[in-house]
Amino acid sequence: SFQEKFEKEYNEFLLAETIHAMMDEAHKSVRKLADESGLSPTVIQNIRSGTQEDIKLSNFINISHACGYKVFLEKDNQRIPL
Repeated sequence: SFQEKFEKEYNEFLLAETIHAMMDEAHKSVRKLADESGLSPTVIQNIRSGTQEDIKLSNFINISHACGYKVFLEKDNQRIPL
């Protein structure tokens, strides 16, 4: 349906914008982030531009860590670092 497609594309846009913002804040270029996260510059660029349809959780965690962020799962009073 239109709504499902819209939500999927909007979520992909939000993820790309979040990664872009993390990179800007950490002053990371695509090449530097690729080196530090263990991903190829092409993968980083595809995620940043939103052309990557989906992103593996491990890639998101590696990108987040390389930008100085920690990723957590949180439920009620429980917090699990990833």
